Order: sequence, then structure tokens, then C-alpha cells
Amino acid sequence: MATMVNNSQKRPANSQRDPEWTKGRLLDAARDEFADKGLSGARVNTIAAEAGVNKQLLYYYFGDKDGLYSEVLKRSYAEIRTGEQKLKLESFPPEEAMTRFIEFSFDHMVAHQHFVALLGDENTHKARHVKQSGQLIGMHERLEKTIGGMLSRGRESGIFKRDVDPVELYISIASLCFFYHSNKHTLSTIFDRDVTGDEEIARRRTHVVDILMSYLRSDPV
Repeated sequence: MATMVNNSQKRPANSQRDPEWTKGRLLDAARDEFADKGLSGARVNTIAAEAGVNKQLLYYYFGDKDGLYSEVLKRSYAEIRTGEQKLKLESFPPEEAMTRFIEFSFDHMVAHQHFVALLGDENTHKARHVKQSGQLIGMHERLEKTIGGMLSRGRESGIFKRDVDPVELYISIASLCFFYHSNKHTLSTIFDRDVTGDEEIARRRTHVVDILMSYLRSDPV
């Protein structure tokens, strides 16, 4: 279950006239509510109450529940894309850069369980909100270039295979990182193993990196 917003957080003295503070509170509360109950089950009254904000301000800033949901998705995608850019992957040799990228992708899912839940929910809506956001499309164009750059440098140095498509690779990375966390309850039950424990997560992280890097490395001559 998502962690709810802490309403005891100190309110700035001018909060009533601070739209960024208000929007941030609403987005935090909405993120938790949407992650916990999905778009269909989430309630505007609950979001406003958890944020400690007048419900009318929610409508003022975001239009309606769908508009708020879209903004939560955008912010959640922006968090992971910004985190990837902060890695400065171009500063590392291609093999190290790719390893860091995979590790970050996995770790982000661990630390941002709401993102896992939101992605699952948006897919039940056939990516309706993502399709309406040109900003999100732009983020992922940059992501494709980032991965393509690592692959290109790896090919030039003879470390990586020559025929890897950056989008196909990203789908594989995302799949291996996402599935483990989105299905943690069924996996734990079916295999009678708590896959949410620290040791299990660390073991899985190593396994994911090994699988992907083994695939990427050039075959020995």
C-alpha cells in the first residue's frame, strides 16, 4: 500500500498564496491515492483531504480527476528520466555506463513502488493519458538517444554486439525490472518465498544485470 502524505508537514507561512506548494501537496496525495486505488477507485475528496487543501483548488489547478492523473503520470515519468540524465552515462566507458543504467532502472522500481502501480493502472486504460502528452513522448525520444549512444560506443569499442535495437533493449530492461515488483505478491505466494526481502531483491538485481550484460557482450572470436 502506498505511503500517504504526511499532513503534519510544516506549511509555509504564505501557503494560501503559494500555488507551487499547493500543487505539490495535491500531486503527492494524488500519487498515493492513484497508486493505491487506481484512477477508477481514487476519490477527489480523499486526495484533497490528505493534501490538506481545499477541493476547489484541485479543480482550479488540474481541471478534473483525469487532468490530475495525467499530471501525476508526467511527474512520475519525469522523475525516472531526470534520474537517468543525472547518471552522466556519457562520462563512463560503455560497459560501465550500461551497467549503471540497468542498476538505476531496477533501483528506481524498488524505491518508487507507486510508479510500478501507476504504470500498471495506465495500461488498463490503454495508455490513454500517455497518448495525450507530447511531453512524455519527448522524454522517451531522449531516452532512446541515450541508450543508442551507449550501444554505439560499445559497438565501436568491440564490446557490444552490432545488431541491438535501443528500443528493444529498453523494453527488455523495463520488463525485467518491472515484472519482479509488479508481481511480487503472486511470486511470493506461488514460490513460497518472500521476494520483497532485502537479500532477495539484491540477488534479483544482480541476476537482471548479468542477464542483460551477457546478452549485450560481443560473442568471442
